[in-house]
Amino acid sequence: MNGIVIIDKPRQWTSQDVTAKLRGVFHTRRIGHGGTLDPMATGVLPVFVGRATRAVEFFEHAEKTYEAELLLGTVTDTQDITGTVLETLPVSVTDGQLEDALGSFRGDILQVPPMYSAVKINGQKLCNLARKGREVERPARPITIHALDVLSREENRVWLRVHCSKGTYIRTLCHDIGAALGCGGCMAALRRTQAGDYDIRQAVPLQALLESQEPETYLLPVDSLFAGLPGLTLTANQEKAVRNGAAFPLAGQPGRYRLYGAGGEFLALGQLREGKMVTIKSFFEV
Repeated sequence: MNGIVIIDKPRQWTSQDVTAKLRGVFHTRRIGHGGTLDPMATGVLPVFVGRATRAVEFFEHAEKTYEAELLLGTVTDTQDITGTVLETLPVSVTDGQLEDALGSFRGDILQVPPMYSAVKINGQKLCNLARKGREVERPARPITIHALDVLSREENRVWLRVHCSKGTYIRTLCHDIGAALGCGGCMAALRRTQAGDYDIRQAVPLQALLESQEPETYLLPVDSLFAGLPGLTLTANQEKAVRNGAAFPLAGQPGRYRLYGAGGEFLALGQLREGKMVTIKSFFEV
């Protein structure tokens, strides 16, 4: 079986838990996921199966959209409600003050990754150091917050929608918004509603997939990942070149293309430059 399945990840499952379970469902060890979700988070988790794992690298920089619950007045060591409470502070924040604070986080910003994360410093994961009670200096990393909007608010709880670049920690964003407001804050809930071009409407609940007698019906074709690129059906000679890993001459607009055989099989992701089509990555069965 080959393809991409969009899982609606349940709470308390790690992304690795999901892929491990799906190895048994799809009877293959070739399984990978597109973007880690914390155990407390739910929502869109693209899982790549079989030959589709060759496409994971092209998903690494995909933008994400989240709905998060920000709890104002509570600061924890993990920056979410699963951690140890470090401070409880009074909250006196107007909607106007909240909107002003959010404005400073929109666009290109720098974010310091949390100690409880898989980021490595000098070869050691920060989360492993944090569990030993150690805290080290972490360099800030550039991220982009494309959109940051309030969905609703009830007293100290604020529901946010965040559209952001790869590498954004939403719990750190919640923590930093709370700090900017002077009352502290942490993330109380998180749901990913979109990853790249895949959204929650395409996602299947993990339990439904596990109980399905035909799990393969949930697999999307690997070329769905490149749906925004133009497709090109090759001649017999061009297809032979692609299958042999060779470039071939072609007139056309430079850029990336989805390459198909005469029978409709998705063969490869190609790059046209200087009048030659070159294979970036092949996906046909050898």
